[in-house]
Amino acid sequence: MSNKPNTREAILDTASKLFFSQGYHATGLNQIIKDSDSPKGSLYYYFPHGKEELALTCINRTSEVVAQKLRHHMENSKSASEAMEDFILGMAKDAVESSYEGIVPFSFWLAAETSCISEELRTACKSVFMDLQDVIKKRLLDEGVENKPAADKASVVISLFEGALLQTLTFREEQPLLAAAKFIPVILG
Repeated sequence: MSNKPNTREAILDTASKLFFSQGYHATGLNQIIKDSDSPKGSLYYYFPHGKEELALTCINRTSEVVAQKLRHHMENSKSASEAMEDFILGMAKDAVESSYEGIVPFSFWLAAETSCISEELRTACKSVFMDLQDVIKKRLLDEGVENKPAADKASVVISLFEGALLQTLTFREEQPLLAAAKFIPVILG
């Protein structure tokens, strides 16, 4: 069994790409092992509870990266609207630069695919959406928006963003994200 420091990361990187590109059910552990060039023992060493534990780790890892990026924009912009526009435009740029393969909807596929069969995965996907909404809501509250409207606006913005991201990946063009960014001031203004 390989315990190289990057074996765990290679497994996570590969699993994330496969889960998000072909779905949870269509991704097998043998494919993850093969595509990550990792021995089978390494996968079970790092993820003793198998595929569901691996998927949960991928969800949480992706969530934290995206939430950090969003928090950075919220903390360094003049307004929530400007921050969200910049965040979405940055994702559009990343999508183009990665040829639409390095960007994934945070939990769309896993949420849609596993919500009826795994309460743990459904809860993890829910947490992703809630974490992102909370970042936006906090900034809106700081700007003086009342609690309920701030929560509603944050929910709509994340729904718009996730939908635009999904369309961007499906169409393999940045236009849906660019259009979403254009309407952020309408929602958050």
